[in-house]
Amino acid sequence: MCTYRTEQVAVAASSGKGPQGWFPLRTATVYYDHPVHALHDHTVNIDFLNPELGPGARVAVELGLDDARALLAALQATVESAAHH
Repeated sequence: MCTYRTEQVAVAASSGKGPQGWFPLRTATVYYDHPVHALHDHTVNIDFLNPELGPGARVAVELGLDDARALLAALQATVESAAHH
């Protein structure tokens, strides 16, 4: 079931790599919806983008729920570890 909940985060100090190479990111959007490519009924979707640079400045990710949970745990562990250095 789609939640239609969308979270958007500013990520102005970040970069993404697309077909034309690296570009500065401006936002990350996270939502749960039907995927375009992944083989699931629904996925956690993350779009990293810079709208100022047009549609080519986008990196899209579609994650199954188990993969999204694993990524969340890895991010949490990495951020906590980095905060203590």
